[in-house]
Amino acid sequence: MVKSEPPPRLEGKYAAVVICWLLGIGGLFSWNSMLTIVDYYIYLFPKYHPSRVLTLVYQPFAFITLAILAYNEEKINTRLRNLFGYTVFFFGILALLILDLATSGKGGIGTFIGICIVSAVFGMADAHVQGGMVGDLSYMIPEFIQSFLAGSAASGALTSALRLITKAVFENSPDGLRKGAILFFALSSFFELLCVILYAFVFPKLPIIKYYRSKAASEGSKTVSADLAAAGIKASPGGASEDSKQQERKGIKQLLLENIDYALDLFLIYVLTLSIFPGFLSEDTGSHSLGTWYALVLIAMFNVCDLIGRYIPLAKILKMESRKLITTAVISRFLLIPAFYFTAKYGKQGWMIMLTSFLGLSNGYLTICVFTSAPKGYKGPEQNALGNMLVLCLLGGLFAGVILDWLWLIGKGW
Repeated sequence: MVKSEPPPRLEGKYAAVVICWLLGIGGLFSWNSMLTIVDYYIYLFPKYHPSRVLTLVYQPFAFITLAILAYNEEKINTRLRNLFGYTVFFFGILALLILDLATSGKGGIGTFIGICIVSAVFGMADAHVQGGMVGDLSYMIPEFIQSFLAGSAASGALTSALRLITKAVFENSPDGLRKGAILFFALSSFFELLCVILYAFVFPKLPIIKYYRSKAASEGSKTVSADLAAAGIKASPGGASEDSKQQERKGIKQLLLENIDYALDLFLIYVLTLSIFPGFLSEDTGSHSLGTWYALVLIAMFNVCDLIGRYIPLAKILKMESRKLITTAVISRFLLIPAFYFTAKYGKQGWMIMLTSFLGLSNGYLTICVFTSAPKGYKGPEQNALGNMLVLCLLGGLFAGVILDWLWLIGKGW
């Protein structure tokens, strides 16, 4: 959201971009691993609609937790917040692995409840990481937040690619679905541990990161103190005065009104996306020649195109910056609802793959356009708060979309 460039000799920009990308992957890698092995869970729990129920459990915990964190954002230690989120992801995916091994890959309501509990825990971890990282990167250069959000999409593309590979490798093997799931859990746990190490020991010591955090601290931000201390920098004592604190609180109240179009854009983008992905794509697209590969191919195409869409705005000529144009594009996407309905009912699999690809492409593209086009001129603490509020609107759209996704089941029975 900040458009200013760092001093020309400041080092660590490209390293920071790579780490932001890896941290973005880690922010959703565990959750996407759970979504990507949904064919395994559908096999274990055919009557429980796991693709819909797990998402429905995940989203309210993510939304409510982030709402609390966003409300208290100026008092929260960002370093502890993000480390807590990545650590919870690590232990959550280990819990799934242990649960599967302990039950020998058997279904049942008890196992399903355990998986739902882990899904809820992932939602709380997501709220810590997504809001914390976006808020933290919002007062830095836009390349960082673009890289983090691209990493979030890359986690979906990566897990989808791995799922297709494991399905091909284990397709003719006894317990092939389970073996692929166990491999996913192991890879996810390793990657989440890597994110903990990167954020704790590498990221805060990069010169460009130290520069922006010091700048935010000089503008009254108290959320960066622990990160500055980890980098060996002592934040200036005293911080903002009571008058400036009050002024900041008034500014935060105005942020939503000043950026209401961006907030609604993010809400509507993800209402539409989650009303179709992954539930409708996993359960309501019929049977085609791809057989059991069909849902996996659709999910993979969405994730890959979502990732591609998040890199398109890097070409300035293709980046949409007009606030009215972004809102028009967001509203126009709702034409996809009747398109998906009639394609699922009458169309062939090629048309469904094309529609799913466009859904992912537009989702990624518009998300980056909104986050990198937010207004200039805010100070560090305000930009952090704005980042948290925009992610909250995004999660609100996810939550609403997950609920609306159940409407596809009307007339089909349970």
